[in-house]
Amino acid sequence: MKKKTDVMILMLSLPLAILTAIVSYAGVFIKSTYVRENALYAAQGIGQDIINLFIVVPILLITAFFARRKSKLGLLIWSGTIFYLAYSYTIYCFGLHFNNLFLAYCTILGLSFYSLIYFVIISLKENVSEWFETKFSTKSTGIFLIVIAVLFYFIWLSEIIPAILINATPKSITESGLLINPVHVLDIAICLPALIITGIALIKKKNIGILLAPTMMIFCIFMAIAIAGMVFVMKAKGLEANFNLTIVFGLITFVSTIFTFLYLRKLK
Repeated sequence: MKKKTDVMILMLSLPLAILTAIVSYAGVFIKSTYVRENALYAAQGIGQDIINLFIVVPILLITAFFARRKSKLGLLIWSGTIFYLAYSYTIYCFGLHFNNLFLAYCTILGLSFYSLIYFVIISLKENVSEWFETKFSTKSTGIFLIVIAVLFYFIWLSEIIPAILINATPKSITESGLLINPVHVLDIAICLPALIITGIALIKKKNIGILLAPTMMIFCIFMAIAIAGMVFVMKAKGLEANFNLTIVFGLITFVSTIFTFLYLRKLK
């Protein structure tokens, strides 16, 4: 990795970390941030902001520092953190009522999106398979990614299809007070297909699959932790929380962590 690449990672990560810390602090400690949202959606926002402020921002800075020093481990964990931020702040941009932090949300989305593109471009200039040990099995991890995608297609479609058949609105949308659920849109249209494509490419030991597999797994871990934060705040405020979904995300966190550890330990 060239020195220019190292500098660019910091140039992207530092403003991203600062802005994420600012908007997360505002979400947790400034009551007016979510004043236009209903109680349920506001609690979810606060829960995710807690995770972003105290877990995601520190990991973003630490991994950016190590990525700058040519650490492949740091670079791969950094990429998963970036993907999580791009996903999360797409929801903040399209799923919240307009507030004073709107431009900051947009900037975070832009920085994380272009950071992810930059990561892919610079990494695929190399033979990514050479980053790992020669005896490197990818099939089980690829299947795991596909299984996660299929599981969430089942979860979301089991809510969406019955509502379509009776010309009703899914419960998650009515509870949030939104026109649609942006999570449904992102998952069905982009993230779940990305998991499947990455899984297939990984099974075939394609460079893009080997590169993006840890990105996807770390993203899943962060999302599951964020869901846990949301549920914690919802319960603290006396709101109803879906514990079945919490258990699913807990299992995904546990299994994803194991697969990620086994995958990354094969780095040379």
